[in-house]
Amino acid sequence: MRARWTMPRPDDWHLHLRDGDALASVVGATASVFRRAIVMPNLKPPVVDLAGARAYRERIQRAARDAGQPGFEPLMTLYLTDRTSPQVIREAQASGLVYACKLYPAGATTNSDAGVTNILGLDAVLQTMAEVGLPLLVHGEVVHADTDIFDREERFLSEVLGPLIDRHPGLRVVLEHITTRAAVAFVRAHDAGLGATITAHHLLANRNDMLVGGIRPHLYCLPVLKREEDRRALLDAATSDDARFFLGTDSAPHRVEDKESACGCAGSYTAPWAMALYAEAFDSVGRMDRLEAFACQRGPDFYGLPRNTLADGALTIERVAGADDDQRKADATLPRIPARLPFGRSEVVPFRAGAALRFAVTCAAA
Repeated sequence: MRARWTMPRPDDWHLHLRDGDALASVVGATASVFRRAIVMPNLKPPVVDLAGARAYRERIQRAARDAGQPGFEPLMTLYLTDRTSPQVIREAQASGLVYACKLYPAGATTNSDAGVTNILGLDAVLQTMAEVGLPLLVHGEVVHADTDIFDREERFLSEVLGPLIDRHPGLRVVLEHITTRAAVAFVRAHDAGLGATITAHHLLANRNDMLVGGIRPHLYCLPVLKREEDRRALLDAATSDDARFFLGTDSAPHRVEDKESACGCAGSYTAPWAMALYAEAFDSVGRMDRLEAFACQRGPDFYGLPRNTLADGALTIERVAGADDDQRKADATLPRIPARLPFGRSEVVPFRAGAALRFAVTCAAA
């Protein structure tokens, strides 16, 4: 059984870095492995224009340098609102700093209150994005009160995204953090102008993991974990040779007290061990040979950016000896994900806290 793989440093095409002390706590975990990352704009207040994107980029770069990772490249995005104008889009695209715009349906997820309330009102903005080649990143859920939370993604595809693509056939779209068989089928039914990111936690967990035997708040994310048949569909898509599916961790840290509360925040923090978790998922179906394409090639190709090469730094993934043994939970010598990590003035509980790692990841900088 092969035990070691080497590839260029990957990129993360969907990442939450937060701001301030929280940013300083987490940026090093991503920057030590990923060379570039599409950074989400849902701060408080959100990043809605070029000035905000430029200032946030400078804060990220400063924090990355302080973490000993000066080569990390944040790829900035704008947060679309009902007031976004075509001029804002043109300025963003001309800057060379903004790589996409993010559509959050208002109220769909963390810090989405300022999001879009009527997608039809953004048609002029979306048309401008298509004209200048700026991709649209979509949190694909409806927020109707009468829609079951497990059905939000599927309804969004038929009621919102399908008609949007029909109205703007030249617009490149990324359906972020897909969670269902329906989303996989929807992407496969469209051309290369539609891509999708897939998280490690949606490849490794289903809703039973979150709910059976008690509620596990650190597995609560949005879109919420779905059925086992959905998880398997995502795994099939990620490990296929279909270039429309690529890596986006959606690593989203929250303070432990904001997760373990009467109304806990949505998000799973995976950044420090993301590649080890993806490796476990791909290895579970014997497709480690597809991980490099998923992590290093498809995302840059979709965004029209050069692929990283080994000259940009090498990532090595190694199987941990004994990690596949049935007794691994009892083996104290195996490397484990910590129970908690520093996060600003608080702590964050990472995805799979306390679990043994089946793969070790090392990264050699350029």
